[in-house]
Amino acid sequence: MIGIVGGGLAGLAAAHRLREAGREVRVFEASESVGGLAATYETAGDRIEAYYHHLSKSEETIVELAAELGVDDRIEWRIGENAYYVDGVAHPLDTPWEIAAYPHLSVYDKFRLAALTLEVDVRGGRPRFDTYDDIEAFEDVPVTEFLLEHTTRGVYEYFFEPLLDAKFGDRKDDVSAAWLLGRIKFRGERDLLRGEVLGYLDGGFAVLVEALVEAVGRERIDTGTAVTDLSFGPGEGRASEPAVESLTAGHRNGETETHDVDGVVVAAMPDVLESLTGYACDIDFQGSVCALVSMREPLLDTYWLNIADDAPFGALIEHTNFVPPARYGGEHLLYVASYVQDLDEELWQRDDEAVEELWLEGIEALFPEFDRDAVTDVRVSRNPKTAPVYERGYLDMVVPYDLASAGLSGVYYAGMASRAQYPERSLDGAIEAGYAAADRVL
Repeated sequence: MIGIVGGGLAGLAAAHRLREAGREVRVFEASESVGGLAATYETAGDRIEAYYHHLSKSEETIVELAAELGVDDRIEWRIGENAYYVDGVAHPLDTPWEIAAYPHLSVYDKFRLAALTLEVDVRGGRPRFDTYDDIEAFEDVPVTEFLLEHTTRGVYEYFFEPLLDAKFGDRKDDVSAAWLLGRIKFRGERDLLRGEVLGYLDGGFAVLVEALVEAVGRERIDTGTAVTDLSFGPGEGRASEPAVESLTAGHRNGETETHDVDGVVVAAMPDVLESLTGYACDIDFQGSVCALVSMREPLLDTYWLNIADDAPFGALIEHTNFVPPARYGGEHLLYVASYVQDLDEELWQRDDEAVEELWLEGIEALFPEFDRDAVTDVRVSRNPKTAPVYERGYLDMVVPYDLASAGLSGVYYAGMASRAQYPERSLDGAIEAGYAAADRVL
């Protein structure tokens, strides 16, 4: 049997791959439900993710998995409209004419920004189309230095810098240009006349999670069960033979069980891997606080609103400007989100009620017409390790899928610190990480 630590998408994907190959598996998930960051809330209609999710057109592996599981007909490709809140005004930035009308960049600034997003290097007046093909070539280049060289100071100060501040805070100077280029490639599919093409499942990503659970087998998944120990046999330290012999899992009711295993896939954060094996990972992670605000009426005219002005949150994402509110019993659903770089930050230290008050006050400051009485519910979620900080030298710190070379034969890794989640984390990357670890097992 292969033990799988973690019941998020990566762990379920690994379990599915192994089951398809005829291997016996057992998934151990510490929380009470599977799905990880794709966990959901109830609404008056369909379930909704606690943290905002969508697919980009470049995410092909997850679409192939949906087809394999028979739920690809539930994937809908929609236009995710974007806007930028600057100096008290929300500027739509989807179509060429909206971008042309954006007042905070010059014509030349816009030309240089467009060239970068189209992956054309126009430095020196001669267009080159292969400069950005090898993202890893920019792994050690600071993102700020890169943007000032490859665009303009105006593009940096009036477009990218506020986004970097919201995403990485005081860590932005550590971030690699490879992350930015990867994000451009990842989010590059656009309808030139309407905007960015994004995917969502009719019924939410719970549809995919549920299909994976059915494929793996509910009887093979233990929730509320944390793996607390791995036992290694005489092969420990030698890559030539499996070393893992058993794992111990603790249930919420205090009971513990030991299971004989032929290998273990750790589909969790690297601190879990370290606690079980001693393998240390130097990647830093950001936390996040995300509120889902239910309202009787809409707030925005767009799906995704980036904010350059001072605000106590990083972005506003009105999900029901992307997926119709009728799917949720007429509720209008707004995500309010912010990253934290350190768990000592004031935002993280506030309780849920204080976060709710801070953020509703922040919305009122940006939108004086906002009616707080229209808010029917606010649910706050927080995760201490939502995403890696993609700093320079990141590739040297990723955890290999097969840890035999580190003297941990029989241990495999499929968590967020894996190569599949570089240079940007994604649902697709979770599936690919799960597959890659399972393939090493096989």
